[in-house]
Amino acid sequence: MNKLALVLAITASTLVGCKTTTTYIDAADTQTNVVAALSYADFNKAASEMANEIINSKLMTHPQADVGGRYIIYVNDIENDTMQRLDTDQLTKSLRVELLQSGKFLVTTAFGEDDATKKMRDLKDSKMVKQSSVKGDNQVLAPDFSLSGKILQRNASLDNGDTRIEYYFQMSMTNIENGLAYWEGERVVGKVADGDSVSW
Repeated sequence: MNKLALVLAITASTLVGCKTTTTYIDAADTQTNVVAALSYADFNKAASEMANEIINSKLMTHPQADVGGRYIIYVNDIENDTMQRLDTDQLTKSLRVELLQSGKFLVTTAFGEDDATKKMRDLKDSKMVKQSSVKGDNQVLAPDFSLSGKILQRNASLDNGDTRIEYYFQMSMTNIENGLAYWEGERVVGKVADGDSVSW
């Protein structure tokens, strides 16, 4: 075997030996899968903690809860005030799932997120659709509360050259009838990363 062939063989075997195989990770793990950017685990933890606060709040308990009364919540878009491109629906979806599964709340999707409710009413003039099957007017329930919020990011350089990154999850639950906040919550996710590797 000539020298060139030997070098190529060694290089190829080295590259194959260093190849990373695809594996599953626990996306909810906040210890071993830490990244500088916001991860699924960060969203999930913040949403779960805030949802539990809302569920356990006495102000958020419907006065007729003992006979099945539940407040209807409209979830606004969450403002992204970070340096990253975030799909903030990840936070709102997690919140909505937990609030619904608690059995204490209903969530309306008829105003903005899912326009099917309005579109199906437009079928009342369609010759194709059996008119008795078209959903009527004056049936959609308006929400009692509006859930809104934002995610902020603050970076600070440390003396050793690393970067401290803080993400603030801030949410408010507003009573639509009187405009008062019945619940507010904030969660802070802090991380330290190599200053050279942080760029957004």
